Amino acid sequence: MAPNELWQMNATEVVHALKQRELHSAELVETAIGRIEAVDDKVNALPIRCFERAFDQAKALDRSEVCKNPKSLGGLPIAVKDYNDVGGVRTTYGSPIYADYVPKVSDATIGLLEARGAIPIAKSNVPEWAGGHTFNPVHGVTRNPWNSNRSAGGSSGGSAVALATGQVWLATGNDLGGSLRTPAGFNGVVGLRPSPGVVPRGKRLQPFDTLWVEGPMGRSVADVALMLDAGAGHVSNDPLSFEPAAGSYVSALK
Repeated sequence: MAPNELWQMNATEVVHALKQRELHSAELVETAIGRIEAVDDKVNALPIRCFERAFDQAKALDRSEVCKNPKSLGGLPIAVKDYNDVGGVRTTYGSPIYADYVPKVSDATIGLLEARGAIPIAKSNVPEWAGGHTFNPVHGVTRNPWNSNRSAGGSSGGSAVALATGQVWLATGNDLGGSLRTPAGFNGVVGLRPSPGVVPRGKRLQPFDTLWVEGPMGRSVADVALMLDAGAGHVSNDPLSFEPAAGSYVSALK
């Protein structure tokens, strides 16, 4: 299948093809890299890239049995919001204070997604300290692809723009007062704020942390449900997290 066809497919179709071994993860990583290099200079959605890491993960997943897990994403490349940690990749929070910070391990949210076959391929741009419009002194402004003079929204603006421009099939976001939903609306994609505890966050050090949730972003409701199936669950270092009820979010759409 030609790369220009792959990036236009929705995540549900691509993951199905991965699980049927009709596609290989390394092929999707290559497709995403080509699309990122073709369009991101115009919108600045994905300023931090981890292509070599993604290829290494893809090769390992293509040899694994991860597709047998019904919640698996099968080796699908995703964008990760630059408020989440990916092991060995910079997390800047859009701030010069953290411009060179490199976490050793992925956080609880990303760790669970990786265990279920997601491959972080790039970090998406954010406002410094979670503002409502996506620009910062480290990586600059993320442009709305529909009108570059308009805001991409925030704080998950980079993730929303990466989806709208076909650079990735799914992306992570997080939300306190609209940070998943506002940029999704501004860019014509879908962002869902789940209830607290549905998607694990790891340690919660302040009462404020109980209000901030992690959530999925995609190009359709079905794609968001697919990502929520992969990202929801209990982890030991998040006491608010829990295993979802029987069934799946995808099946709830039918």
